[in-house]
Amino acid sequence: MRAILVGFMGSGKTTVGRLLANQIQVPYHDLDDVVINRAGKSIQQIFDDEGEAMFRMLEHDALMNSLGDAGILGTGGGTPIQPANFELLCQTTVPVILLDVLPETILTQLKNDHDRPLAKKLGLEGLVELKRQRDDRYRQVSDIRIATDHLTPEQVVNEIRQALSVLN
Repeated sequence: MRAILVGFMGSGKTTVGRLLANQIQVPYHDLDDVVINRAGKSIQQIFDDEGEAMFRMLEHDALMNSLGDAGILGTGGGTPIQPANFELLCQTTVPVILLDVLPETILTQLKNDHDRPLAKKLGLEGLVELKRQRDDRYRQVSDIRIATDHLTPEQVVNEIRQALSVLN
């Protein structure tokens, strides 16, 4: 892996990850997609059939196995919160990049996204609280932090590329 992207839902991990991977000509891997491919069913089906504990186990295995792959890895918003994943992300030599975003921006980003019912269910106050609960973990696993609120995805990619060039 060249870089791992972490951050709250709606922070732009997938959009930025794909753009970055395209620019540096490496594959983009979405951790949720890796889990889905390995399990042979959707995340919702995994939760329904086997529960969150099984999903988290599959997610951890996918994260561990993905670290040796080439490219850019985008994680789920809850990935760094799980203790085993937190340890793995803290210990990896792969740069971990936090895409940090304000809750108001998240709501704007997710308002037409029907694949994230949690965002609609929680509303602004719930999102603010959930993000507050997760922020310390995001910061602790991250080597680089980029505030994305007032940047285009292309500008975020440029910031990442600059930060990565300093690390290398």
